[in-house]
Amino acid sequence: MITGDDFSKEGKAVRVVVTGGGTGGHIYPGVAIAQSVLSAFEDSEVLYIGTPEGMENKIVPGFGIPMEKVEAKGWQRRRLRGTFHMMNAVGRGYRQALRIIDRYKPQVVVGTGGYVCVPVALAAVSRRVPVLLHEQNAYPGLANRMLSMTAARIMLTFPEAVRFFPRVVRGKTVWTGMPVRREFLAVSRAAGLEALGLDPNRKTLLATGGSQGAKSLNRAMVHVVKQWADNPHVQVVHATGVRDYENVRRLLDQGGISAEKNVNIKVVPYLDHMEYALACADLCVTRASAGFLSEMALTAAPGILIPYPYAADDHQSHNARSMEKAGAAVVLADQSLTGPKLLAQIEEIFSDEDRRRSMSENSRKTWKEDPEKNILRLMEFVCT
Repeated sequence: MITGDDFSKEGKAVRVVVTGGGTGGHIYPGVAIAQSVLSAFEDSEVLYIGTPEGMENKIVPGFGIPMEKVEAKGWQRRRLRGTFHMMNAVGRGYRQALRIIDRYKPQVVVGTGGYVCVPVALAAVSRRVPVLLHEQNAYPGLANRMLSMTAARIMLTFPEAVRFFPRVVRGKTVWTGMPVRREFLAVSRAAGLEALGLDPNRKTLLATGGSQGAKSLNRAMVHVVKQWADNPHVQVVHATGVRDYENVRRLLDQGGISAEKNVNIKVVPYLDHMEYALACADLCVTRASAGFLSEMALTAAPGILIPYPYAADDHQSHNARSMEKAGAAVVLADQSLTGPKLLAQIEEIFSDEDRRRSMSENSRKTWKEDPEKNILRLMEFVCT
């Protein structure tokens, strides 16, 4: 196991800058990496760099991680004026990042994706600070593809992502896996069932479209829930997302479905502790974000995946196909999703226990063991 002494350089305490933003898919892995550093090394220090307006401003401080901000903008590919503004923002952010790095003097910078990584990583390279990139998706994001030439190592969640990087940098890629919150390791199926008030004698279906929800998934799930109300063999936990909760409840109320009348149905806007739901899920219906797929893999949950069709570079489809190829999931297209089609797919999997068990085992096989330790070892390597 790596110790603080293993990681230290010339007797100095470890200092790490983590940067990433734009979406929770970039931010939460950065937070998990920061927590791993702070946990592994007694005298460690971590600084998170984000943008003034990014989601990271709401997320990172809640974990007690100090944060500073630099300017950055995304690339509006078809707008010349947008590209000009992006370049100006990167220039300002680069100068701001230089000042932070000169003052903080990190031993390594870890970028988890999003446009804020560009000025921070370029500033780090100019000061000869090694840069590690973490790519969550099976199709790499634009920022990581751009920065790959300057990175010391490129850490992958999906090993097949390597083929989308320039050939000259593929030798720098390492399959580390995706760090996830440790709570997912600690919750048993029995604990999950108890926490959610579920019946241990029923199969459990978990449906979620993420914190904001997914309208097409929710519409299809309304049909499933209506068909399964009072079914003695199955139970449903459906997290609708905050925006669509009232609409889903209205549609279910019209069909006479409620948690009070139908004990096997639990419909909520959001699950604060997803680890409990995944611990007892026999099957998941979900989008295909890298973070949630990693949590599914860790908990050996099989899935029916409905990739968000407007994700950048269609990366959710790449993620979903990777899980399908591994035999851990079935992929349904968002554009042609219907309630009857989704119900038929769920019942097909639930009616074949051997297949469902095989999908569960295959899901677990996609999990890369000890992602935090793999990342810490890379940090040690690039700093020596």
